[in-house]
Amino acid sequence: MIKRLIAGGKQLLGLHYPGRNLRIFPDDVFLVSYPKSGNTWTRFLIANLVYPEKHPDFANINELIPDPEGISKRHLEQLPRPRYLKSHQYFDPRYPKIIHIVRDPRDVVLSEYYFDIKRRAIPDDFPLDKFVSRFVSGELNHPYGTWAENTATWFYTRGQSPRLLLVTYEALQSEGARQMAKIAEFIGVPADPARIAFALEQSSADRMRELEKKQGHLWSSTKQTRQDKPFVRSAKAGGWKNELSESSVAEIESAWGRLMREIGYELAVANTVSVGADRR
Repeated sequence: MIKRLIAGGKQLLGLHYPGRNLRIFPDDVFLVSYPKSGNTWTRFLIANLVYPEKHPDFANINELIPDPEGISKRHLEQLPRPRYLKSHQYFDPRYPKIIHIVRDPRDVVLSEYYFDIKRRAIPDDFPLDKFVSRFVSGELNHPYGTWAENTATWFYTRGQSPRLLLVTYEALQSEGARQMAKIAEFIGVPADPARIAFALEQSSADRMRELEKKQGHLWSSTKQTRQDKPFVRSAKAGGWKNELSESSVAEIESAWGRLMREIGYELAVANTVSVGADRR
């Protein structure tokens, strides 16, 4: 009873976290992605592009590019506009402008695996092949669905809309300046080379690792996790080629190969994909 009264009071005062039920403004920009797809890195890139004078780090990134699941309704509605908001949510037709970050699911599962070790969800010696099977089947009970379920809602519903800009993690890695210029133009921020170069430099993996060493124990996403395991790991594309077994690669590709190919990912294991059989 007391808990219900407290929750009701928070709702009345706007002190609850609105999550998917946030109030959306017409000039909002949403940075959407499936978890472990480079969302934190992209938050830093955009924060350093839009707010270079605020020196984005793990102490203020939640304020500069907030997550409606981690900040109160009252606070969200008091932020200066336009707001740049992080989201792992599946498709929401209300989002007015969307930057959709997509990452190869073969790398996503590795990042998820190591993060689950960091947050003590699985032991260090948990079999990777077994984790991949759980990742593909949805047994991880992810609140945002599987990689394909989540990604497909944006890709197929808004993929051809001028309201959505699709940026792959791999393109950000290989041609950061070009992709950042596209992002800057999309959100209406000056895209001069010096500003973009600054954002890329300030958001580099090396710099983020140094910031994590100093602030990781304070940041909401890592403060309750193991400090002996890094959040910012190799930050490279294609790590799956060295770490996933052929059977795990085949399992991912046979489940989601069609969507992967449509986005632009080349499949590695022959004869694993049935043309109409993507499991979303």
